[in-house]
Amino acid sequence: MPHPLKRLLFVLLIASVFLPADAGCRPAPAPAITAAPTAAPTPVPAAPGGQPAYQDATLPVEQRVADLLGRMTLAEKIGQMTQVEKNSIQPRDVTAYFIGSVLSGGDGQPKPNTPENWAAMVDAYQRAATQTRLAIPLLYGVDAVHGMAALKGAVIFPHAIGLGAAGDADLVQRVARATAEQMVAVGIRWNFAPVVAVPQDIRWGRTYESFAENTALVSQLGAAYLRGLQEADGQPALAGPSAVLATPKHYLGDGGTAFGSSTASVMNVRYLLDQGDVQVDEATLRRLHLPPYKAAVDAGAMSIMISFSSFQGTKMHGHKYLVSDVLKGELGFPGLVVSDWQGIDQLPGDYHSDIVTAINAGLDMIMVPSDYKTFIAELTKAVQAGQVPQARVDDAVRRILTVKFRLGLFDRPAADPRLLAKIADDGKRALGREAVRQSLVLLKNEGALPLRKDVSPILVAGAAADDTGIPAGGWSLSWQGAAGKEIPGTTLLAAVQQTVAAGTQVAFDAQGEFRDLSGRAPACLVTVGEMPYAEGVGDRADPSAGSGQALALSSADRGLLARMRGQCDRLVVILISGRPLILTEQLGQMDALVAAWLPGSELLGLTDALFGDQPFTGKLPYTWPRDTSQLPLRPDGSFPAPLFPRGYGLP
Repeated sequence: MPHPLKRLLFVLLIASVFLPADAGCRPAPAPAITAAPTAAPTPVPAAPGGQPAYQDATLPVEQRVADLLGRMTLAEKIGQMTQVEKNSIQPRDVTAYFIGSVLSGGDGQPKPNTPENWAAMVDAYQRAATQTRLAIPLLYGVDAVHGMAALKGAVIFPHAIGLGAAGDADLVQRVARATAEQMVAVGIRWNFAPVVAVPQDIRWGRTYESFAENTALVSQLGAAYLRGLQEADGQPALAGPSAVLATPKHYLGDGGTAFGSSTASVMNVRYLLDQGDVQVDEATLRRLHLPPYKAAVDAGAMSIMISFSSFQGTKMHGHKYLVSDVLKGELGFPGLVVSDWQGIDQLPGDYHSDIVTAINAGLDMIMVPSDYKTFIAELTKAVQAGQVPQARVDDAVRRILTVKFRLGLFDRPAADPRLLAKIADDGKRALGREAVRQSLVLLKNEGALPLRKDVSPILVAGAAADDTGIPAGGWSLSWQGAAGKEIPGTTLLAAVQQTVAAGTQVAFDAQGEFRDLSGRAPACLVTVGEMPYAEGVGDRADPSAGSGQALALSSADRGLLARMRGQCDRLVVILISGRPLILTEQLGQMDALVAAWLPGSELLGLTDALFGDQPFTGKLPYTWPRDTSQLPLRPDGSFPAPLFPRGYGLP
């Protein structure tokens, strides 16, 4: 038997061939152990005919899984349960540690950010996985929550709140299918979407990631999104070459946390709701928050992500009753349960006990996401000491392998370069435009809309009007998103210029000053709303609290509205936001108000409706409060005298 360190050096030498172009990214933390756990070097036995049974694509998935599981060492099994962020691991360690999954986090793009570099990066990790003794392919994951928005040049679709306003399950399924095609083009087969939370408090920074405050609508649209990802090419779910594994998230109670219950903070921002505590009884938890997961399981879900939040003080990452008994037992979920980013680290106790608690609670794969060597070493110790039963490990790995076989990863692990041209083709841009148009909700109209294409001049103002980053919101090229024009697409200003009649003057000033204007303009378009954010960074406070940002228009936006009101006969306001905002006092200044949510990259869909080429059809997926004293929703879903009720929308 060769010395383990000699074997490791040989593996490192071979795997180094597959380093991607961006291998100089942020290095992983210092290792807690100095060598990879060794695997038995025995050759893989061949089945009659010379081929191991698990490599025979004609056999049933269950038979292939059982055959492969029976060949695996403990080190290989634990590697499959480990998910690492790509900025923390190089391909050679995927080989050395038998890593089962790699993900690109919110800022996990290759440099430069091109489709070709994405495909090369993912393929390098995939090749490294297939250099292991058993050649088990990777699951590569990404948060493609509104299109493959981490990829520069991809069509970015409206965030889920806009799809909820459209309320069209067929549209949602088509958007998900287009997203899957964008992902598969660069070799990614696992999407951490859809969010099937049922938010009860719009101060939550992830409100825009979910479809609605209504359980039934979230269940319907969440299942449609899942089918769009997983059903492809006329084949059974997950079996098609362009199928992508969906991940309903975040289980359970996401969106139902109590205001002020979070203790988390990121980027010097104290969270208020995100990662907080759900403080309702079990009956309410089941009534409001569980049905979307049942609908997802019934629709074929094979991956579910656990929430950072707690239920009655117990972190979901360690909640054995809700994960194992309810999700896997009562709902019959057959797939893999994955943690969120460092989610197990929030459990009480040291890291070793965190691992033991989470795995025994029913988690199958841990998004580590960086110090994978310590995770592997500690889980190995726990299994060897009997703290984590071998049967629990085998169950987890069986679920992971089942997903990989059903996705066809053993038979076609690499990206298909023929699909790169379809990432932003005309069909996807047309779909993005359609989704924007259907998502718009007309909240007020006193004779201002539709705009005439030959009226002149039209004044356009507001920071978001000549910007692609603000309308895209968070999870767009980066985790938090950013203002600017780095995202290819059509701005509102460009859409107006392309829509108006020849000879119509369109003037733009972000601040709305228009010093050269003579007299009043007959029509004005003004954008106001929110700058990009993601997760708890977007949690908002009550203005009376005296701390944090409020759920209201900024002072700059209020000033812009006042200036434009004095210059315009008809003032049309476009609200770009991830949720309803408190604008009760400003509503009287507006002749028309359109909730455009976070529409993405194809804003010709907005001018389709503004100029009357298509009707407004969207309806509010959330109740619109007059002030924050009306938040959160009452347990029975009622809302006292809102500014606009859920389901409202003018034609």
